[in-house]
Amino acid sequence: MPLLPDADNSNLFQPLGSTVEAITSAPEGTNDEQGVLNTQADQESQLVQEIESLCMNCRENGTTRLLLTRIPYFREIVLMSFSCPHCGFRNSEIQPASEIQEKGSRYRFLIESKDDLNRQIVKSESCDCAFPSISLEIPHQRGQLTTIEGLLTEVVEDLSQSQPVRKYSDPEAFQKIEAVVAKAQEMMDGKVFPFQVVVDDPAGNSWIELSPGESHEKWSKTEYFRTLSQNQALGLVNADEDTQGGEHEGEQEADRQQTLPISNDEIHTFQATCPSCLRRCDTHMKLVDIPHFKEVVIMSTVCDNCGYKSNEVKTGGEIPPKGKRITLRVDDPEDMARDILKSETCALTIPELNLDLTAGTLGGRFTTLEGLLREVFEQLDTRVFSETSDSMDPERIERWSTFLQGLQDAIEGKRTFTLVLDDPLAASYLQNVYAPDPDPNMTIEEVERTEEQNEDLGLNEINV
Repeated sequence: MPLLPDADNSNLFQPLGSTVEAITSAPEGTNDEQGVLNTQADQESQLVQEIESLCMNCRENGTTRLLLTRIPYFREIVLMSFSCPHCGFRNSEIQPASEIQEKGSRYRFLIESKDDLNRQIVKSESCDCAFPSISLEIPHQRGQLTTIEGLLTEVVEDLSQSQPVRKYSDPEAFQKIEAVVAKAQEMMDGKVFPFQVVVDDPAGNSWIELSPGESHEKWSKTEYFRTLSQNQALGLVNADEDTQGGEHEGEQEADRQQTLPISNDEIHTFQATCPSCLRRCDTHMKLVDIPHFKEVVIMSTVCDNCGYKSNEVKTGGEIPPKGKRITLRVDDPEDMARDILKSETCALTIPELNLDLTAGTLGGRFTTLEGLLREVFEQLDTRVFSETSDSMDPERIERWSTFLQGLQDAIEGKRTFTLVLDDPLAASYLQNVYAPDPDPNMTIEEVERTEEQNEDLGLNEINV
């Protein structure tokens, strides 16, 4: 049920808490302006739509109830509930009502206590979930609004359903499934900590609830470009000759452009392949020389076919033998005007604010320190946090408010803090306003890459 990106759906999709309040606050037995009796049931019928539909169990007609709502500052969704009065069959599911996102998303969350089992999960119909510690994968099926505990409970119920028959028909499979069920039950009982859950959605419409101040080791989000097969599964492209031809022609054109000389004074345009719909699009590129650092490439891609847009900053040159860690003590509002280049491989940390951004977050950015922190604030404030969320308890609202207020004070130069840029490829830069002299508030140190970082960056596969 995709909606137009520019459409205003604020009146259609109200927060679930506001919807419940509108129903429960309607007094029983009152008359409206036309003198018609108004009850809570009447108010509910205006918000919840009912449609007569076919029961897939008994082939009689049942009732589907639709509630258009939204998770504040995340996505619009449609809650659906079906019931059949003839056979008693019931079913409920969730459908995303927003457009498919430009990139897919993958969330990783580390469960370390029983409270973590209550984290909400939005699982769209294209989302796969996994619990790597027990080699359990849940393929995409109907959409759900649930918790981690609810997800495990459903897995245990589904796997246990046919176990009595499987015990005699396939004893080997019975033993393996019984071990998985026992392990999942121990997870729900809090006997096995920690363990990880992975939510992978090519449509980008799934989500794991985030609590402020959590490190990237506990909660992380990664965005990625969809493959051709994933685009086909979502109905974005067809596997026709035109798409394949556009992909190959774009690659050939990019190869031809790479042989042309690149000048710092010109903006170069070449044809490439759109990472979203895999059709041909234009990419604009310009070289920029950053003083006391190196040349970087600023790239902008626009696809006229699907509307995809992206801006990236790429650094060139060889891969250095060590990474780089830049630490800046920000104690003056003028520090917020420093130029900063954050590469895709750079992690950003501000210990005083409990802010921890993993590598890949926000992509490559060439901006000012104020601009970067403001973008972080807008992403968190508009996509994660909302005081109107009916699922957020007062303590968590207070934590979010304190966290965002501290970040806002830092942006406005009202508090001092320490900024740490950790880049295993040494491809990030922070302006030294005292150059060529050393900056008394900034330290730059070389650090050895870990084996995990070398593996993630693919350096272990490079033969030199």
